[in-house]
Amino acid sequence: MRVLITGITGFAGSHLADFLVAEHPEVEVFGTYRWRSRRENIEQLEGKVTLVETELRDYASVVAALRRSEPDAIFHLAAQSFVPTSWSAPSDTFVTNVVGQTNLFEAVRALGLDPRIQIACSSEEYGLVLPDEVPIRETNPLRPLSPYAVSKVSQDYLGYQYFQSYGIKAIRTRGFNHTGPRRGEVFVTSNFAKQVAEIEAGLKAPVLAVGNLDAVRDFTDVRDMVRAYWLAVQRAKPGEVYNIATGHGITIRAMLDKLLALARVEVRVETDPARLRPSDVEVLIGDSSKFRGDTGWEPQIPFDRTLADLLDHWRERIARRPAPSRG
Repeated sequence: MRVLITGITGFAGSHLADFLVAEHPEVEVFGTYRWRSRRENIEQLEGKVTLVETELRDYASVVAALRRSEPDAIFHLAAQSFVPTSWSAPSDTFVTNVVGQTNLFEAVRALGLDPRIQIACSSEEYGLVLPDEVPIRETNPLRPLSPYAVSKVSQDYLGYQYFQSYGIKAIRTRGFNHTGPRRGEVFVTSNFAKQVAEIEAGLKAPVLAVGNLDAVRDFTDVRDMVRAYWLAVQRAKPGEVYNIATGHGITIRAMLDKLLALARVEVRVETDPARLRPSDVEVLIGDSSKFRGDTGWEPQIPFDRTLADLLDHWRERIARRPAPSRG
């Protein structure tokens, strides 16, 4: 079996590649990357996966990548995935996310390929969720509250439309928040963990900057999430949409309290107005019973372990930094 992971150098992409190499050695793994992609997430995979330089926004580049890999399954994870960036660069977010996926589908059609394609959609699509709509089911109305969320709705419905129109075997997974080691530092759990590690190392004053701490999120460990992606292409039904979530919510404030309990120093918390968004999604807790029923997936890693591993990841990264020059 040959699989293609778009965005293999990213957070979820690198963890998915780790999972496949370790648990499914019979699978040949290909991954797309851009020439400017940072490689530290996949250093451990050197010689174990095949990297294909690809610009998803360029159709000819996507055709070349698919001709090279001829995948039986595609995990489409590459995206502009940071909500605040979508406010400052909405057009670029749409081009990357929507045009990139359209190119992927059109290249599959042009080459006559027939892979199962997992589309990494997002719980952000639900946006404004009413109190009586929690936990959120796949049938809940979509009320997106950011340009990123709108781009993900577009990806989601493109998957549905290409399945209905052309028989493309798209499986849409609406992943709720996922985190763990290697999470980009702009994302809330990782940003807080990095700040704690910098304070412990004496690189930052003992003040942790925060935004909205009242939002409620449903966090899944990334290692559980990528296992769900694999099960999606194995067992889920093409054309369907699935929530992937633990079903348990926690406020950002309570998550921060858990991190601070792991800190080796005293830390003061201060609100940074620059971290507040024009509009924020207040509650995202998912009902993943449909996905569990079709695939047998269950999350296995406790959130406390996820946070401990994430903080240790930042401690190790900061310890490896070169010492500042003197004189």
